[in-house]
Amino acid sequence: MKFTVISRADDHSKETAQEVRFKMEKMGLLYEEEIPDFVITVGGDGTLLYAFHRFKSKLDKVAFVGIHTGHLGFYADWTVDEIDKLVNAIINDHLQVVEYPLLDVSVSYLDASREMKYVALNEATIKSSVGNTMVVDVEVQNTLFETFRGDGLCFSTPSGSTAYNKSLGGAILHPTISAMQMAEMASINNRVYRTIGSSLVIPKHQPCVLKPINKNEFNMTVDHLHVFHSGVRSVEFRVSEKTIRFARFRPHPFWKRVKESFITD
Repeated sequence: MKFTVISRADDHSKETAQEVRFKMEKMGLLYEEEIPDFVITVGGDGTLLYAFHRFKSKLDKVAFVGIHTGHLGFYADWTVDEIDKLVNAIINDHLQVVEYPLLDVSVSYLDASREMKYVALNEATIKSSVGNTMVVDVEVQNTLFETFRGDGLCFSTPSGSTAYNKSLGGAILHPTISAMQMAEMASINNRVYRTIGSSLVIPKHQPCVLKPINKNEFNMTVDHLHVFHSGVRSVEFRVSEKTIRFARFRPHPFWKRVKESFITD
């Protein structure tokens, strides 16, 4: 069984990562950075997000485990004082692999020979260039749904619904639901212009396509990646055929985690 460890840059996380590697190797597991069976992250949800993008081309071969060295996260759910429990669980194969859906983003250009593709674990956003209102036709399942006017749109995965999507007023989805969510950023609604005004939960196999009306330049984010696109013909969002695999060695009480994060200590 092979593993690798990725840590946040602070001293506490790096020391913890060294401890994890030492104890795993002591139990006979092999350290492998290219194609491990397990990717163990030490830090927080941001560290696991970084690890996901590092191994996004090998998602069918790796499973992720997160150890948090700060606040409890939705991805990083093991504590530093549970390292021995985690190592023993891996050694004794007491694990269940669960899969969460991801988001595919495809950018098509006026130059038909170009295309860019991305995959997101949390969310992807699209906004107008500085100082402009974004105006796009929104097509759902190949049918015009609305013309959106406003600052931008956020498309999130179920596991990313507790992040930026929630701050925009979107719903929290259980991470095993195979869907994506579209949430608005400061939409313009008056007697002339109307949008739905609430988030949409769109199932798998139903793409959502944005087609620019006034400008074909956009600022986009894909998780932590920031990119600028010009000459855009359309941007398609859909639930990916790929999934992220998490190695679970105990129950993962998602709704309890939501309550602890947003309602009670």
